[in-house]
Amino acid sequence: MKHARKILTGLILAAFLFTSAAFVYQSDLFFQIKKNLTIFSDVYKEVAIQYVDEVSPKTLMERSIHAMLETLDPYTVFIDEGEQRQMEILSSGSYGGIGIDAGYRGDQIVIIAPLEGYPAQRAGLRPGDIIKEINGVSVEGLTPEEVQQLTVGDIGTEIEIKIRRPGFDQDMDFTLTRERIEVKNIRYAAKVGEDQNFGYIQLVRFGHGAAEEIRQTLIEMRDSGSFEGLILDLRNNPGGLLNEAVDLVDKFIEPGVTIVETRGRLQSHNSTLVSQEPAMFDELPMVVLINNGSASASEVVAGALQDLDRALVMGERSFGKGLVQTVRPLSYNTSLKITVSKYYIPSGRSIQSIEYLHSDSENDRIVPDSLRRAFKTKNGRVVYDGQGIEPDVEVSDQPSSLLDLALQKNNRYFFYVNDKLANTSDSERNTIPADLFDDFTTYLIEDDFTFETPVDQHLSAIETNIRNFSQERSARENLEELNALLRDYKISQIFENEESIEKKLKLEWISQTMEDDERIKAILELDELVNAAQDFLDNPYQYRTELRP
Repeated sequence: MKHARKILTGLILAAFLFTSAAFVYQSDLFFQIKKNLTIFSDVYKEVAIQYVDEVSPKTLMERSIHAMLETLDPYTVFIDEGEQRQMEILSSGSYGGIGIDAGYRGDQIVIIAPLEGYPAQRAGLRPGDIIKEINGVSVEGLTPEEVQQLTVGDIGTEIEIKIRRPGFDQDMDFTLTRERIEVKNIRYAAKVGEDQNFGYIQLVRFGHGAAEEIRQTLIEMRDSGSFEGLILDLRNNPGGLLNEAVDLVDKFIEPGVTIVETRGRLQSHNSTLVSQEPAMFDELPMVVLINNGSASASEVVAGALQDLDRALVMGERSFGKGLVQTVRPLSYNTSLKITVSKYYIPSGRSIQSIEYLHSDSENDRIVPDSLRRAFKTKNGRVVYDGQGIEPDVEVSDQPSSLLDLALQKNNRYFFYVNDKLANTSDSERNTIPADLFDDFTTYLIEDDFTFETPVDQHLSAIETNIRNFSQERSARENLEELNALLRDYKISQIFENEESIEKKLKLEWISQTMEDDERIKAILELDELVNAAQDFLDNPYQYRTELRP
């Protein structure tokens, strides 16, 4: 009895000491905040009043706030009154723009995802393209939100955007025309496969009601006949609401399973989100498609289903954004978007691919392979943190070339197909010509099509330098010979890229001759990743082997 009393007394004392320590820490924290706010207020007032040149109090304060937030992660940003309105426009689902979502990759601003069917995607912009300038203004020092706002404007107005594509040494300029951007949750849903026995859903964002829309779509697919598998396409889906991502995963697993955790500094920002709904589609074979443009909530869905061995993930590595933000309203219609926690999926791993160090002296950095930790899925498969979600089966798009960029940037595909259709009867428009590539090649050669390479730049520099050269005539003859060889090389590149060019010509033909669902269905038939996903669903043994090796 005495021993029990001693233990009880010890526990009470320990609890008292812990509570006291927490109280002391909290009191000290508030004292430090009050002290430093007083110092800052004094400095701010003295500079605003006493400084030799007149300074704007508003500008001075905004620069102070931005400088403070720059020491944190790049997603923690101050939103002033003007930006508040822009955010409302972007989140409304309808605005004038070019159809991109921007985000950070290290200290550079990149395109997370171009929306399919809109100006950026049609011009050939890709996930991962580094944004350098917009309308001649450098984006250095801007946040993704500020870059996003620069792309928004009146419908029909032009915007010039300069990008640098990883793997290429030169910047590329694009001139795009703003269109009305209408963003839905589900862009397309239909049965696919030779026997129309697989469902396909293209989810482009996690807005309000996304999970319920998915549920209704699944029920319709189930009630419409054979339903033996699902392809959930999250490519170029930049994310959205976390609760919608959780509710979506809930449709495919039994109740009581952890889907995602959020862990932050404050207890109020810690949560464990668990499946709750009765099982509806927990036995349905499933493939999730991702790429570099799949971010945030998309990664929660793909990562949770991967960790639970509930779906096969195919495509490319995802973007790697595992930070959770909340918007805190401030005075005078301003607000603060602040990172409060991180996502952790069922295996315990984080999906964040960039480590943001809270230090003035250290820069953001990619998590190196040596620091990546191994985790295990429900069935014991090894997965890693630190680089977003890596697919179980990697299927990558063909790398772009200078030729491909030139053809898309100058709208060669569009103008060629447009001219071709002008001389095609209505009865023939629904059939893609078999000689499309050969005819297009002739069109390019007759039109003296060319594109710039690094060699062009070197030859141009040589031509400038030989003007004062004693053997100028001989050198110029050699230079002309090199230019002729370069022209031959460029023509040969057209034939070497026949497969890629022919596919883009077919896609352009489809885009100009079909509308809405019919057009998307025809495009899917040419989609290598969708076809590969169907092959796995068609082969149950291969599908199960990937998930349970």
